Amino acid sequence: MKMEETMHKLRSLCVNQNEFPKEVLDWIAEENLWNLWIPKSYGGLEMPLSKGLEKLRSLAEIDGSLGWTVTLCSGANFFLGNLQEHVADSIFLNPKTPVCFGGSGGVFGTAEKKDGGYIISGTWKYATGAPYLSHFTLNAKIVENGKELKDEKGDCLVRSFVIDKKDVEIIEDWNAMGLKATATHSFQVKEKWVDEKFRFIYNKQYHDHAIFKIDFSVFADLTLWVNYIGVASHFLEEAQKVNTSKKELGALVVEIENAYAKINQYASQIEETIDSGNPLPEIWVSEIHKNASMSVKKLSEAIIKIYPLLGIKGCSENHVLNHIFKDYFTATQHHIFSRQ
Repeated sequence: MKMEETMHKLRSLCVNQNEFPKEVLDWIAEENLWNLWIPKSYGGLEMPLSKGLEKLRSLAEIDGSLGWTVTLCSGANFFLGNLQEHVADSIFLNPKTPVCFGGSGGVFGTAEKKDGGYIISGTWKYATGAPYLSHFTLNAKIVENGKELKDEKGDCLVRSFVIDKKDVEIIEDWNAMGLKATATHSFQVKEKWVDEKFRFIYNKQYHDHAIFKIDFSVFADLTLWVNYIGVASHFLEEAQKVNTSKKELGALVVEIENAYAKINQYASQIEETIDSGNPLPEIWVSEIHKNASMSVKKLSEAIIKIYPLLGIKGCSENHVLNHIFKDYFTATQHHIFSRQ
């Protein structure tokens, strides 16, 4: 099937859905998109940063929920780099079903040290793709002998864990106006003992692949940024089909082009630096975040200026423009760029 036909079919399958139909999930698995960043030795695509970002943008341009879910879940699979080799082997080599990580970045539970592991309890919010996951990732405060441990700064000691979906209860509470098929539900864990080996620390790597040498905050900024660009591009495509001001459309065109040029520039710089064997400059962390945040703000402003010109189509429940608009502005509520 040609790419244009595939795009059209996927759009028709995703629009106004509360969950992806089996056909979409099968397509994601066949394309191995959950493993976009995973090394080939673990059955992944091992895409370089620039090509992976291009793929994520194209998915977001097909449908906001599709792009967002693949981005967040393939991004969670990125945590393979934080797992010790024997743990990564046990999860990613010869799996019975596709491996799909996902979870919450919030600290909504505790992990009490016990018998070479931790007893984990809590309820975590906003797990993108919850029904599609094979494993859940979570952050928890470390407790020992009934007391919360502190780190070197005096703050609560927090560690991350990956646990099997069978040990998780999904709470179906995702009720946002957009990104509905991401099924970003809450989940609960009740006094589940988890072996110490399933604990991990962000940016502590056990695998020497190029992608894992990228600071996770930079990786998160770039992968989410392309989603806003992709959804904005889809919005522009549909807006051009109705009677709108060329001036306002032109402003959005410029913002999309500027954003994509900037993100490609950063991706190339990062790849060149890693290939040369040099560490990424720390200043890039704040610089990329600042530019991504400003770009998303400008994209949002450009879309808002166009929206009143779309007529009744733009606010009709079953029209694709309304679907895209709600997806985009639901995405803007993600904390990564929403609180500047």
